[in-house]
Amino acid sequence: MDTLKSILTNLGIPEASLHQDTRLRQDLQLDSTETVEVALGLKRQLGVRVKLESRQDMTLTQVCDQVEAAMLASSEDAFPTGIESGDKSDRD
Repeated sequence: MDTLKSILTNLGIPEASLHQDTRLRQDLQLDSTETVEVALGLKRQLGVRVKLESRQDMTLTQVCDQVEAAMLASSEDAFPTGIESGDKSDRD
């Protein structure tokens, strides 16, 4: 959440208006360009891609959930399933 808040404050959003249930479009009035800037900031700072350009308005918590899911998917891609789960069949 801290990274997301930092990106939003860099866009000129007052930190006092950033809460878990704050919505990007309805509450913060982000336009499509600013939404893309948020997604690019997350990519630069955390190395994950999140899709924020959908028509659905998202809360800060939902954005963080997407970031966590993308990070988890990225880490799962880095480790083959058998090795990650401790499967010894590849080593026999």
